[in-house]
Amino acid sequence: MVWYEYYQTIPKTHKHSLGQRIDNYFIEIIEAVATASFLPRHDKLPYVNVAIRKLDVLRILLMILWETKSLDSKKYIALSTKINEIGKMIGGWSGQLQKQNSPDK
Repeated sequence: MVWYEYYQTIPKTHKHSLGQRIDNYFIEIIEAVATASFLPRHDKLPYVNVAIRKLDVLRILLMILWETKSLDSKKYIALSTKINEIGKMIGGWSGQLQKQNSPDK
């Protein structure tokens, strides 16, 4: 995982605070997506929404890490690109679930 490699290079001032927090958000996003994937269709949306919300916070925390120069631009761009791809996938899943669960159907 790219993040784990980058986590090792973060200065100590942020490694055990912001870095650890980012690490936890990655785990929480994985948990929310994994939970949603095993639920019946009508129960998935709340977990997908949690994953989206946590992904948004993760983006902000990574931006703070980058702005404080604890993460260089190249690493920030590499992570942001992957996180944006994940965001598009989860966002698409959310849209599909909203359509399928809409009362108009």
